[in-house]
Amino acid sequence: MELLDLYLALFVAFFKIGLFGFGGGYAMLPLIQHEIVDTHQWMSVSDFTDIVAISQTTPGPIAFNSATYIGYSAVTEMGFASGYGVIGSAICTFAVSLPSLILMTLVTAFFFRLKNNPWLQSALSILKPAIIGLIASAALILITPYNFIDYKSWIIFGVVLAASIKKVDPILLIFLSGVIGLILY
Repeated sequence: MELLDLYLALFVAFFKIGLFGFGGGYAMLPLIQHEIVDTHQWMSVSDFTDIVAISQTTPGPIAFNSATYIGYSAVTEMGFASGYGVIGSAICTFAVSLPSLILMTLVTAFFFRLKNNPWLQSALSILKPAIIGLIASAALILITPYNFIDYKSWIIFGVVLAASIKKVDPILLIFLSGVIGLILY
C-alpha cells in the first residue's frame, strides 16, 4: 500500500468513526475496533487492547488518544519512517474530530431556534438508550483474556465497579488499580 493511499484510508476510517461515534470516546471503541482490527487489520485485538489502556492513562479524550496512536502505529507498521507516522497521527486525530466540528457548527446555528421543538426533544430522548448501549458494548469488548488473565483481575474489576457505582473518585480508582496491579503482577 502506498503512503498516500494509507493516509486516505486512515482519514476515511477515522472520519466515519467521528461521524457515527455518538456518546463520547467509550461509545466509539466498538467503531474503532471494527475499523482498525476487523476491516483494515492494521493491528491485532491484543494491540488494540493495549492502545485502549494507554489512551485511558494519558490526558485527553480516549478517541483522540487512540486515533493519534493508531495513526502513528499503522503507518510505521507498514514500514514507513516514524516522521510519516507523525503525519498519520495528525491525520487520524483531525479526521476523528472533523465531523464534530462540522456538526457542532451546523447545530449551533439552528439549535437555539429549535430547542423547544417536540421533534428535537423526541430525537434526543431516543439517542440516550443507544448511547448507553454503545458504552456497554465498549465495556464488553474489553472483557478479553488479555485483560482478565486470572481471578485477581476479576476481583479488581468487581471492586472498582462497585466503588464507581458508589461514586468513588475515578482518578483515585485508576491510581489504586495501578498500584494493586503493580503489586500483584
